[in-house]
Amino acid sequence: MFEWLGENWWALWLTAFLAFAVIEMITLDLFFIMLGGGTLAALIADFAGADGWLQIVIFCIVSLLMIAFVRPVALAHIKKGPPEQRTNIDRLIGESAVVMEPVTTAGGLVKIGGDIWSARSSSGELSAGQKVVVAAIDGATAVVTTPPEALDQA
Repeated sequence: MFEWLGENWWALWLTAFLAFAVIEMITLDLFFIMLGGGTLAALIADFAGADGWLQIVIFCIVSLLMIAFVRPVALAHIKKGPPEQRTNIDRLIGESAVVMEPVTTAGGLVKIGGDIWSARSSSGELSAGQKVVVAAIDGATAVVTTPPEALDQA
């Protein structure tokens, strides 16, 4: 079997590509797909008649170049877009909320949209009924602060 693999590197590269593709589908990290690009380059090199050592070098170089240059651009394009395209908790950042129970740096409750969230303050104690802005989401806790216009009036 190892003898056959030594003569048919294309099978190894194809298997590695499929494995990287499956792992990428699970992680959605845009890392393993870059390695998959390296395996495709090595597969093409095999079909072009390159030796095994050269195929490995091509795999390494193409993978590293894709990780260094393609992945950052792809990640920037994925994260780019208007706020209405943000999803899940990213969409809550910057939203206004109403304090339901007093919020301190230790905890409290706020209503964001129609949902009640545990919260903590990043700007001192906030009283019930006060309007606040979601600055961040930390796990299942909203980190809230007073809106900038409320600071101007104080």
